[in-house]
Amino acid sequence: MGALKTLFKQTFIYGLATVLPRMLSFLLVPLYTTKGVLPSVAEYGKVSVIFSYFVLFNVVLAYGMETAFFRFFNKEEDKASVIGTSTISLVISSLGFFLIALCFQNQIANFIDIDVKYIVLVIWILLLDALVIIPFAWLRATEKPMRYAVIKITNVVINLGLNIFFLLGLKGLASDYNLFNTIYVPNFEVSYIFIANLVASAVTLLLMLSFYLKVKYTFNKSLWQTMFKYAFPVLVAGIAFSINETFDRILLKELLPEDIAETHIGMYSACYKIALFMTLFATAYRLGIEPFFFSHAKSENPQRNYARILEFFVALGSIILLSVIVFVDVLKPIIVRDEAYWEAMWVVPVILIANFCLGIYHNLSVWYKITDRTKFGAYISIIGAIITLFMNILFIQTYSYKASAIATLCAYATMMGLSYFYGRKYYPIPYNMKKILGYLGLSIGLSVLSFYQFRANYIIGISMLIVFLGIVFFSEKNQIKQLLKR
Repeated sequence: MGALKTLFKQTFIYGLATVLPRMLSFLLVPLYTTKGVLPSVAEYGKVSVIFSYFVLFNVVLAYGMETAFFRFFNKEEDKASVIGTSTISLVISSLGFFLIALCFQNQIANFIDIDVKYIVLVIWILLLDALVIIPFAWLRATEKPMRYAVIKITNVVINLGLNIFFLLGLKGLASDYNLFNTIYVPNFEVSYIFIANLVASAVTLLLMLSFYLKVKYTFNKSLWQTMFKYAFPVLVAGIAFSINETFDRILLKELLPEDIAETHIGMYSACYKIALFMTLFATAYRLGIEPFFFSHAKSENPQRNYARILEFFVALGSIILLSVIVFVDVLKPIIVRDEAYWEAMWVVPVILIANFCLGIYHNLSVWYKITDRTKFGAYISIIGAIITLFMNILFIQTYSYKASAIATLCAYATMMGLSYFYGRKYYPIPYNMKKILGYLGLSIGLSVLSFYQFRANYIIGISMLIVFLGIVFFSEKNQIKQLLKR
């Protein structure tokens, strides 16, 4: 239980620090969906498409080195060599990408049909974000959660503050004070969003420069080859995952009629954010458990702790799922301010359940990371990506964003099932499947009933939630008591 207590402490700090950047997009939805801030729903759709490319290229520029760093930092005796080799690798690859992308910015803009002025900003942001991958991984690996948290939170504060300044305050200030006329440009809202991101990323890199001053720049070629061999399947899995997570916006843009595509993407993306509660929880949990998985791999009977971790995750995730669904119509006008976006609310339960399945998959993935079988992670993610692409291409023109939501659920549920199946073969963990499936099935069943049959009926919805909370409490009360005692 001591190990679990440490896990929960680190999960809380890392969760706060890393969920906040994720939560930034969530916090900005009320701003972007307020009438008059962006010219139309379609403009928000345009922003969503660009951020979809962000996700894809962030994965490519990291190419699995973050996960490889964790594995070899805990595995190798010469930790300085691991730090130096991975740092040099990321710096060279990031600068190489930056120079090539700048040279071909016009061709890239034409190929993906995005204005070149946005492409230039995106290239700079991608470079700055790539250069802090290993420094942040080092902070996590050396268990410096507070510094990690401060830097991450600073990034969020700057980004959020500048978004508010540019989109809400600048126009009024420019009309009152000549000083602000120099930076105010009419109809420049989308560019301001990415400028805010760029400034926040630049400050983050400045705060991490001390890492680069301390690194011993020694490059171990054989170590790098071993690390890259480990990282490559993670890269493939990451690309496949980015397809599962965001490629549906790109496909919606390509497959829907041009006059409605960006509007549908805007509605879908805004309502998708209501499901971010589950994503935030799953991300925090994953960030806490990933270093824990590696550092406790050689401890006595680690499988027992891994099993408990998944049980706690499913119990907490089930509570979050049902709570969000019961109060979804309370949350809706707070998060998505303009009624023009509400047409896509149908997708919220589907995306919540999909992200729940993804969180379970990340917990189950311990078996292939610990046993150095990361190729299985790539295989499973590729299968998920194929499902995503196939279902979107086949059904988007008929069902629009509803097809994208269902495709996401099918992909993540399949990945979860495959990881459990192969994990039993290569690294058996004594999961309490009766309890796990009980929580999962009951929470999904009650959520579907609450949303599609008793929506906004708070007497029934809250009653369902109270009954479920009681079931979880009585099932886990002994574990809760032990954690509180420690």
